[in-house]
Amino acid sequence: MRIDIISVLPEMIEGFVGESILARAQKKGLVEIKLHNLRDYSRDKWRRVDDYPYGGSAGMVMQCEPIDRCISALKAEHDYDEVIYTSPDGEPFNQHIANDLSLKGNLIILCGHYKGIDQRVRDHLITREISIGDYVLTGGELAAAVMTDAIVRLIPGTISDEQSALSDCFQDDMLAAPIYTRPADYKGWKVPDILLSGNEAKVRQWEFEQAIERTKRLRPDLLK
Repeated sequence: MRIDIISVLPEMIEGFVGESILARAQKKGLVEIKLHNLRDYSRDKWRRVDDYPYGGSAGMVMQCEPIDRCISALKAEHDYDEVIYTSPDGEPFNQHIANDLSLKGNLIILCGHYKGIDQRVRDHLITREISIGDYVLTGGELAAAVMTDAIVRLIPGTISDEQSALSDCFQDDMLAAPIYTRPADYKGWKVPDILLSGNEAKVRQWEFEQAIERTKRLRPDLLK
């Protein structure tokens, strides 16, 4: 897989994609993550990529030309399954979308900035718009980092224990069951006896029941 992230501030996520699991996946050759500074595709001598909106609205808008030039340059070298725009009014990002995108070949993620991007980019260049929540960030770099992390960790071989990813919250539209580790008794706070029983079938049943109970209590919307 290859993920190309286009940003006016690639430095914001440069360190993030070069650490931990993302770094490990790249070293293993499971994914390439490339950052592109949108200003490199500006023809303005000041490397500006934004301008005032028509109609007199407040804020600044990312221009068509540098975005088109950047995406066109990338597409000339690689085929892409999706060109994603990080936008607060996109479809809500969730585990199902992460699962789907982890099966793709190559992705472009365009980080929104300023007031947003020229609508013509959304109409003609973007294939999918995704939001990580109902709030507005200064830019889409954090959203791109969140999505990249959620996607890459699902690629087989990224996590040594692949079952760990498959049992995460939201994989079955439920929250995960409570988890414990040693010691079995700390300050009188005890691990449930069932987890110490060695009976795998009963443990799995307990985890399932706990997951349902926790989901009903904390996120009943998931069960709908």
